[in-house]
Amino acid sequence: MTAEPLVTVGWDVGGVQIKAARVEARAGNACAVRTAVRPFEVWRSRERLPAILREVAGELEIGSAAPFALTMTAELSDAFRSKREGVLFVMDGVRKAFPRNPVFVLDCRGEFAPLGDARSRPLDFAATNWVASALFAASRVDDCILVDVGSTTTDIVPIRGGRLACEGRTDLARLTAGELVYTGVLRTNPNTLTATVPVRGRPCRVAAEHFALMADAHVLLGRLSAAEYTCSTPDGRDASPAACAERLARLVCGDREVLSEPEIVKMARYLVECQLRVVSEGLLQVVSRWDAPADAPVAPAGVGASLAAEVAGRLGLGVIPEGRLWGDEGVALPAAAAACLLAARAAVAQS
Repeated sequence: MTAEPLVTVGWDVGGVQIKAARVEARAGNACAVRTAVRPFEVWRSRERLPAILREVAGELEIGSAAPFALTMTAELSDAFRSKREGVLFVMDGVRKAFPRNPVFVLDCRGEFAPLGDARSRPLDFAATNWVASALFAASRVDDCILVDVGSTTTDIVPIRGGRLACEGRTDLARLTAGELVYTGVLRTNPNTLTATVPVRGRPCRVAAEHFALMADAHVLLGRLSAAEYTCSTPDGRDASPAACAERLARLVCGDREVLSEPEIVKMARYLVECQLRVVSEGLLQVVSRWDAPADAPVAPAGVGASLAAEVAGRLGLGVIPEGRLWGDEGVALPAAAAACLLAARAAVAQS
């Protein structure tokens, strides 16, 4: 008689969205994955976190007995005075939302701790979603570089011999090591990537305002769909290519009467080139110090996986097709990875 699969649930509570994954596993191997991604800007209404978590759980039909694996990045939000406060807030929000589910929190070393124990050392659990994704990648590919381009940041994690070969474990250390690049395909303000853009053959300084996002450039160029523009737009309007073009025009204090669409498209192409360069610089910094095989490929992930693959190709690095690494997990990779890691841990404990 076939044993019932173990159901584990992964949560990735970020500052602008919540990702969840319900994983059914047998012998530690996932056999069915369901995911959900819910926009939620924690600084706007942080008190709603438990309610939002319960709504997502209802969408995935999560029972009160399923064990949870928790990662987070929301603690960096300026809704909190410190990371310590933010981590404890997320932990307490999960406990309030799900008082009966056992909760295990992933730390920066890749170990799970029961929620009660984790509360005693909260800084060990800040910004750990990349750990889950990297460990999951390492379980599938012995030698590679995970390049996870998300909505806000890019994680670059070298993997050697099935183990993480990263230099940093905290945000600060990872920024210094080039393993965390603070650029993403949705929420990044273009004026952080360049001081000027070319307009009519001349460099034009950009406005230091919150007029546009890189999502506007990627949607206008067809690199992302309007449906993938999952964050708030700067002007509160829609995510259509026409609206994206209007926002980008304001980057140089213009509008659709001042600039033609071809001129705005050229600006968008330049901005994407700037972003490709920034990610390339981080990847080259990481590659320059590790002793893995020269042909170790890049494993692209995240909503900007295509950008990661493009960077790798330009640098002459191999690329592992997404389909070989991620199935349904890729939509909410950190959450799905955390759930799979917890299932594997449970399988080892039972063997």
